[in-house]
Amino acid sequence: MKPVVSILIPAFNAQAWIARTIRSAVAQTWPWKEIIVVDDGSTDHTLAIARQFESSQVHVISQENRGSAAARNKAYSLCRGDYMQWLDADDLLAPDKIAKQTEVALNESKRTLFSSSWGYFFYRPTKSWLPRTSLWQDLEPVDWLFNKLDENIWMTSQSWLVSRELSQLAGAWDARLCADDDGEYFCRVILSCDRIKFVPEAMSYVSAINAGSLSKSIHLSRKKLDSQFLSICLHIKYLRSMEDSDRTRSACLKYLQRWLIYFYPECPDLVARAKDLANELGGELNLPELNSKWDWLRRMFGWKAAKRISFAMQGTSVLPSKSWDYVLSKLEHSSQGHVL
Repeated sequence: MKPVVSILIPAFNAQAWIARTIRSAVAQTWPWKEIIVVDDGSTDHTLAIARQFESSQVHVISQENRGSAAARNKAYSLCRGDYMQWLDADDLLAPDKIAKQTEVALNESKRTLFSSSWGYFFYRPTKSWLPRTSLWQDLEPVDWLFNKLDENIWMTSQSWLVSRELSQLAGAWDARLCADDDGEYFCRVILSCDRIKFVPEAMSYVSAINAGSLSKSIHLSRKKLDSQFLSICLHIKYLRSMEDSDRTRSACLKYLQRWLIYFYPECPDLVARAKDLANELGGELNLPELNSKWDWLRRMFGWKAAKRISFAMQGTSVLPSKSWDYVLSKLEHSSQGHVL
């Protein structure tokens, strides 16, 4: 029998894009699939829109707002698939994404984890750009985690195809985390796998409209900062559990240093804990520095204000491209006879 793939979609206040996301799941050419949407107490029309797609293959569940990790755990508890395809409510899958990975999986162990290509897009997935990194290749689990921390890079959650066996070994999503819960979860999946197989022909798309919003706003929320720091500590713990060597400790130190700017100077307790962890790793951290072009702001208004302004300005350079892509998407829809 062909393996069933469960497409699991947690959703919260995603009325602007949930229909598009569900359509991309329904359109998967792999016929042996189920789609489970868990609405996490949305206050907009997300639930009503999702329910328009209910069928023998599409199941929509609603729960009180308990966070993305809880919504993901609920979706997993209801699924029956042999493989899991996680899909955020604003992102998309290419029609043959699951088929490409599953065809490879048929000849692999259930302990093999499958990654794939992915790209950012504003309004037109066909015009996405691909942020290729050293993770876009077949890798041993320890080398994958090493590259992630050493280069501060990542793989979107949509890119993975995870067997039920690996899902069970990894355990539940960590409901303590409201930031980087996906990064921490897939570290545990990687800890449990035998190897990572990269399937370049499979493709998913990440909305650049919302991508990076967490990293730009995380310093404004103590809850998110605590969550991110916990995830960082767990990343370091997981890598060292696989290989505690000079190269892995060096990667962990680089990872801490790159993230320190998010905690400094607002959270002196987290900065102190980061320094203690660096000492445990055999090194030390330097105080973070802002880009030199913001130095005049630092001199006039202080470090904290300059940091907030610099973070708020991140991404403004792409606004013209984003606006132009929006116009072109509307023109394309109009020429195709779609209702705007």
